Amino acid sequence: MPAAVPPPPAPTPPVSTPGHAHAAAVSAAPERLTLALPKGRILDEVRPLLTAVGLEPEAAFDDPKSRALRFATNLPHVEIIRVRSFDVATFVAFGAAQLGVCGNDVLMEFDYPEIYAPLDLGIGHCRLAVAEPVAEAQGDDPSRWSHVRVATKYPEVTRRHFARRGVQAECIKLNGAMELAPSLGLCQRIVDLVSSGATLKANGLVEIEHIADVTSRLIVNRAAFKTRHPEIQDWINRFTEVVSHAA
Repeated sequence: MPAAVPPPPAPTPPVSTPGHAHAAAVSAAPERLTLALPKGRILDEVRPLLTAVGLEPEAAFDDPKSRALRFATNLPHVEIIRVRSFDVATFVAFGAAQLGVCGNDVLMEFDYPEIYAPLDLGIGHCRLAVAEPVAEAQGDDPSRWSHVRVATKYPEVTRRHFARRGVQAECIKLNGAMELAPSLGLCQRIVDLVSSGATLKANGLVEIEHIADVTSRLIVNRAAFKTRHPEIQDWINRFTEVVSHAA
């Protein structure tokens, strides 16, 4: 486990005067900071990083039976929300969360200008690839493609990938079970995340083109980075220190 980083110091309370006690108390309360994390397998890899940067969520966060999506932490002004991986970027881009963790596959698909991604966390390793049925791949020559029909949840990435080669891509948007699409005649090829390749093999598919390597990134809302720079930069520094020690 990465070396733990001590929690950030509590904000120094301002000195109050008799006539301004209430105002001083209000100004002393730090603004809430929301960290958006993805559901699923990446969460297991993120969890040790949270401990290492001094952030401990409430017990319900680690309870598989919990249906909660919003969690308090050991720091009164910091909370964690748990959402779908594709939604992490949206929550951060629109300022509902100031920090988040998501794969660069999501960042490539949405390309939000409101998001700054300062750090590769070195977790969630996989790749985005094109795959097709084994029988088709044996006699296929990708260099001769002019038009392809592809099932994917990454239509923008897919179109850009094929457009660079002058290939027109007709994308059928699916949110899951991509591997079924070729066998049911929906399309001939798919674009999806590949880790071990076991799921492709189990469904009679084979990887034929590599699009991009994928890892999880720490992402920041750009507006928050400007308006709350010292606080946000402190969290970036903490994650950077933990990741560098783990490398």
